[in-house]
Amino acid sequence: MNVAAHIGADPRLAAQDDIRALRETISELDEAGLELVFTRARSHYAWQDRPVSKNQLRRLYDIVKQGATSMNCSPARFLFVASKASKARLVPALKPANVAKVLGAPVTVIVAYDLMFWDQLDTLFPHEDRKPLFRGKDAHIAETAMRNGTLQGAYMMLAARALGLDCGPISGFDNAQIDEEFFSDNNLKSNFLLNLGYADETSIFPKLPRLRFEEACEIL
Repeated sequence: MNVAAHIGADPRLAAQDDIRALRETISELDEAGLELVFTRARSHYAWQDRPVSKNQLRRLYDIVKQGATSMNCSPARFLFVASKASKARLVPALKPANVAKVLGAPVTVIVAYDLMFWDQLDTLFPHEDRKPLFRGKDAHIAETAMRNGTLQGAYMMLAARALGLDCGPISGFDNAQIDEEFFSDNNLKSNFLLNLGYADETSIFPKLPRLRFEEACEIL
């Protein structure tokens, strides 16, 4: 199917053709794919001395940015902390138990969100002016940025696993210290940290329990 042939006449038709073509190619992940990303995937705490390249990080972001956010607002910002000097700047904000985890990882991502995300809506949501929904509404801005930025951080975890990387999310740190150290001259706020690399599996312990469907879900 020639999707490009529709673009000049009607971009909506092109988009519709594109998703139909995708579904004809693949309708769901196989069991091995689900195991890699979800069911057998683990959070990791120790790391091999094996680098993650800039090209890998660029590819990772190019996948993450395709994840859905409300009004395509895309508030997440990702600061990839890789050098020893930059890693040292993280240490004072970490809980002691997390220092070795961060220093041992090839890359630690500060998953943050931009409180001025809505200033990009002319580009990200061009068919309708949604900026008045946010202008002067600080609580709504913060709530929208935090929710959607967290979604994008989760997309990064799943995308990393899909690309063969391991990850370890961390919330045991002082957000205010991170913000002062890294974001004092902008409108970004830290959400959580995410270690990326190739895991040292010797640190793994048995997977913790999860709630059963009946404990966590209800069908009305």
